[in-house]
Amino acid sequence: MTTADIIATEDRYQIPTYKKFPLALDRGEGIWVWDTDGRRYADFYGGHCVVPIGHSAKPVVDAIAEQAARLMFYSNVVYSPVRAEAAETLARLAPEGLQHVFFCNSGTEANETALKMARTFTGKTRVVAMTAGFHGRTLGSLIATEGAYRRPYEGILPETTFVPFGDADALEAALDAHDDVAAVILEPIQSMAGLYTASNAYFERLRAACNAADCLLIFDEVQTGVGRTGTFSISESIGVRPDLITLAKSLASGIPVGAVLASDAVAAHVKLGDQGTTFGGGMVAMAALTATLRTIEADGLMARATQVFDRVAERLAGNVVEVRGGGCLIGVELDRPAAPVVQALLERGYLTGTSGDKNTMRLMPPYTVPMDVVDDFCDTLRDVLDTP
Repeated sequence: MTTADIIATEDRYQIPTYKKFPLALDRGEGIWVWDTDGRRYADFYGGHCVVPIGHSAKPVVDAIAEQAARLMFYSNVVYSPVRAEAAETLARLAPEGLQHVFFCNSGTEANETALKMARTFTGKTRVVAMTAGFHGRTLGSLIATEGAYRRPYEGILPETTFVPFGDADALEAALDAHDDVAAVILEPIQSMAGLYTASNAYFERLRAACNAADCLLIFDEVQTGVGRTGTFSISESIGVRPDLITLAKSLASGIPVGAVLASDAVAAHVKLGDQGTTFGGGMVAMAALTATLRTIEADGLMARATQVFDRVAERLAGNVVEVRGGGCLIGVELDRPAAPVVQALLERGYLTGTSGDKNTMRLMPPYTVPMDVVDDFCDTLRDVLDTP
């Protein structure tokens, strides 16, 4: 099929999700992807924050092929050496005290599971979440997702208290006003909202307030986790440990995997039958996860993600309003709407993304992106901004 045929076929048969780039990708390698017309793009969008060690990285491709040839799938009703290895690897990299793992298939599943665990553990029901926060589009995660995604379903969703992100006074007031709060859930960096974060002092007050209210603290690290911001969990750099961490996106280089990391106390409270998943923890997914995590660790890619952020911030200083975020989760605030800039960059061979802040562009490249490609991107962005 031609590119036009591919686009027409998807549009005809696929229920719409995102507004798509007007191209059809055929293959990828490292930072690069090629469309069906043979044009090459530098992928600074990372398949929506999914590709940590580059497209079709050999260690992951080899691990998937080997496992698929051996045993492609069996559910959690049996034990599995590849699942045991994946769980041990993930637990070893997790923050101290969060070594208990539940595998699922996506970030929204992980968030729903964490909210279920919190309600079961505390015996309470209310959730406190952040304005402009995003935790997924399935019904359970829409409980904590504020804004347009939630609005059509508000009549059937449990009551949620939303407070401004970064406002510790508002958070403490909400917990004081309600004695039925099971959990506070938040993204430590609000990615879709425009890559906004808060001070360490805010997170310290958040932790203390949750302790005082006997509710759990959930960090949604679907985007910040797996080393993307420089440490495996951003909680390590903040210095505040939550009770539950949710992960997905970068865990397995594009094979669907989600995970919940739980504290000793929360994990001890989970009984047989409380949670379940057919495909979560499947063999091919676990092989991809282990290969991804081992490559990140062995190649020092968490530290390199920080170097990428520093390079972008340095090269764009004085040309943009602000560079926010951390590691390979980067928000570039412009002095104009980002969408036309993203389109201009696409025409010049760079995939980037927008955000809920109309002036902020999102960059989520592989941690392995070569520095000369980073430099070329920054030069191109400056040129786009200087073009009338």
